[in-house]
Amino acid sequence: MSSMHLPPSGLAEDFLIMDKATEVQLVTFSLGEDYGVPISQVHEIIRAGSITSVPNSPCYVEGVINIRGRVLPVLNLRKRLKLPEKGLTKEARIIVTEINSKVIGLLVDAVSHVIKVQPEFIEKAPDEVLEVDTDYITGVGKIADRLVILLDLEKLLKREQIEIKGGESHE
Repeated sequence: MSSMHLPPSGLAEDFLIMDKATEVQLVTFSLGEDYGVPISQVHEIIRAGSITSVPNSPCYVEGVINIRGRVLPVLNLRKRLKLPEKGLTKEARIIVTEINSKVIGLLVDAVSHVIKVQPEFIEKAPDEVLEVDTDYITGVGKIADRLVILLDLEKLLKREQIEIKGGESHE
């Protein structure tokens, strides 16, 4: 049994503040299953409107969008995760994220909620499901009667950044 430690002040209010600080805030979304990403990596969530396709781009690059004068690439997360394709519905959303100073849109089937999860309800993903191309799964959150697969967007998008850099080389 683990023991509780009071904060240095000894005040219960400070203990509650400390407890909230350990919560993990996630934006959850659907791709047939429930997924989550840290809210700190999400700028905004917008309706999936007109996406302009880009010739000769990888199959998971849906295209580009214009948000307030800024052109952003949009990755189809369903295709990037090699999930069966599904047509766009009115629930489809683009999660605008920032990873390593790059702003990228992620097309998902629907955005569910912003949730707070205590660390004890997050388990490391089983080794049996972690392979070379699934190292972006950081864990599984147990929320009520469902499981939420937690993604590390930096690792998920790392390969795309390498491909973009590789494509720019004219050696």
